[in-house]
Amino acid sequence: MREPPSAASQRVFAPGVLAGQVAVITGGGAGIGLATGVEMARLGARVAICGRTASKLDAAVAGPLASVADVGLHAAVCDIRDPDEVAAFVSGVVERFGQIDILVNNAGGQFPSPAQLISANGFLSVVRNNLVGTFYVTREVANQTMIPRRRGRIINVIANIYRGFPGMAHTGAARAGVENMTMSLAVEWAQFGILVNAIAPGIIESSGTARYPPEIVALAVKNTPLKRAGTVDEVAAAIVFLASPAAQYISGATLRIDGAQALWGNTWQIPD
Repeated sequence: MREPPSAASQRVFAPGVLAGQVAVITGGGAGIGLATGVEMARLGARVAICGRTASKLDAAVAGPLASVADVGLHAAVCDIRDPDEVAAFVSGVVERFGQIDILVNNAGGQFPSPAQLISANGFLSVVRNNLVGTFYVTREVANQTMIPRRRGRIINVIANIYRGFPGMAHTGAARAGVENMTMSLAVEWAQFGILVNAIAPGIIESSGTARYPPEIVALAVKNTPLKRAGTVDEVAAAIVFLASPAAQYISGATLRIDGAQALWGNTWQIPD
């Protein structure tokens, strides 16, 4: 497997490029969300993270985010599947920082399973987590601050859904819904100066992929043309690009960060 680039090599943005802005990142206690929070704070943004596990948030604030805490940090437990919790979290961020300029919808969750073995509750849980929760947060942030202020950036983290998602039919359906919502809101909310985009990571070395069987991850890497997994810092850099002044005329787009896997790789074995 080829070696991934260093985290430092992804730091290409001008210091202070996000100064004066407030970024909300769901699922910000680990993985892609945490890497994005660290990078945005390093570039001057005040950062608010949420997640369902208080210990993860505490560890993030005391660990990777501690070095950038001087810019302003806010962390709170929030289950994005609960609209009341979402409203309270967003209100708390607005009360503390006065605004929200950037929303990164990163929270999600799923489990690998053949479709015929996914229970009704299992399917519904994944759809609520990845699609419904994303809508709740997006609507709340838009209504409370972005639409009244007539500005904002929303970046939705989806997945590699471009040739089907065998073994992940529940999250594939949910993430495809988020991509369509991304395109729909890019049109609806253009009148409010809100840009809505998505990123679709492939195989990324993170706390998420660490939960999957190593042989599945190894096969996915083998079926990636660049012959390596991506890093959370590479994904964070792409998110920051879409939130930056360099992307002022990009809306309704999905940026694949997958080493061309969507064009070639196949991780679902079909018996002879």
